[in-house]
Amino acid sequence: MKIIILGAGQVGGTLAEHLANEQNDITVVDTDAEKLRSLQDRLDIGTVLGGASHPSTLLRAGAEDADMLIAVTNSDEINMMACQVAHSIFNTPTKISRVRSPNYLAHQEQLFNPANVPVDVIIGPEQLVTKNIRQLIANPGALQVLDFADGKVQLVAVRAFYGGPLVGQELQEIRKHMPKVDTRVAAIFRQDRPIIPEGNTVIEVDDEVFFIAARKHIRAVMSELRKVDKPYKRVMIAGGGNIGATLAQSIDSQYQVKVIEKSYNRCRMLSERLKHAIVLCGSAAEPQLLTAENIENTDVFCALTNNDESNIMMSMLAKRMGAKKVITLITNAAYADLVGDEIDIAISPQQITIGSLLTHVRKGDISNVHSLRRGAAEAIELIAHGDAYSSKVVGRRLDEINLPEGVTIGAVVRGEEVLIAHGHVVIETDDHVILFLVDRSRISQVEKLFAVGFGFFS
Repeated sequence: MKIIILGAGQVGGTLAEHLANEQNDITVVDTDAEKLRSLQDRLDIGTVLGGASHPSTLLRAGAEDADMLIAVTNSDEINMMACQVAHSIFNTPTKISRVRSPNYLAHQEQLFNPANVPVDVIIGPEQLVTKNIRQLIANPGALQVLDFADGKVQLVAVRAFYGGPLVGQELQEIRKHMPKVDTRVAAIFRQDRPIIPEGNTVIEVDDEVFFIAARKHIRAVMSELRKVDKPYKRVMIAGGGNIGATLAQSIDSQYQVKVIEKSYNRCRMLSERLKHAIVLCGSAAEPQLLTAENIENTDVFCALTNNDESNIMMSMLAKRMGAKKVITLITNAAYADLVGDEIDIAISPQQITIGSLLTHVRKGDISNVHSLRRGAAEAIELIAHGDAYSSKVVGRRLDEINLPEGVTIGAVVRGEEVLIAHGHVVIETDDHVILFLVDRSRISQVEKLFAVGFGFFS
């Protein structure tokens, strides 16, 4: 596809890298010549220097015959205007815009439609990140929790702890331990090296284990891999910006929530908006404040300011002072790789946003794309189409499908039924198939595998 990306920041640059590696024709637009030069040195893409919403800039970027425009500049208004220009002047088929402001998102249905602001897909990073953190709080001990098939199935990552019933045993023992629970280990990462699981694969201490199961069985499977943490009760949020405020509002009635925010005016606004949470004016980098607010009794400390360095330092301080779990928002990928054991979970807004964007960009009927382990791996939900004559997967048992190396099928969802992937399961048309890729470069092979053509004869 011919795709124009507006904005060469961290999201735009990472997205360009993903899509260029998948043989798309990519052009990136930005007003920063240095950022464009850096991208062009690394990637086989086109670049255009200029204002992202200017008709002349979009013309130079090839908007006349572009298949898709993705607006991810730092300005909501520029993103929306660029979509308007692409629609009105160039008749661009698909327009995707990142919109951050809750004021716009609160009126999403009235604003974003062909009659008003012609945006086909709205990406709201704050909402995506909030949902991600909320899932982690709801599943104590998980490193990552991802929904598929409207939440019927979840893919969960946990670190295997010494003393877990399955640690030191082969994966095929899972059925003996949990005869009434069906699950599948999709992948194991051992010292950052991916392992495709087999029945005789032995789980070791500190392995990062990705397993898939019906939502109702997630806690039972986690208990086999590690000591299950008690449900969280007390949550402290450092930073009352868009993400911190949205998270506090979404969990306000379920947990004991405290929000720490520097701005007095912002504190007043938050205290009016939040019904149950306690709002404190101050800095979470002050040990006296953390002590006064009983940090040692806090189950989860979330550092969600817009400053990576502050988030990292506050998280380390909170952990040393007794917080049981710390979740840290880190936008700089280099920092995420450097943080040590004191930070339990590093959240990358870029990777979460990229996954949502790729859902709409990839070929085939894709319902979900989730980026895993800071982009090293990927989980996707594809819908199977065709029949035994036109598809390479429909009408075939899973053990008959020739999957690319490094790709595993975790589950098949058929209507309300969740079928964990076993060799005898046969894929039917309209099934939602959830796949795990430890190597993202295999995505084009997966897309071809699920494409409708002449599967019976190929």
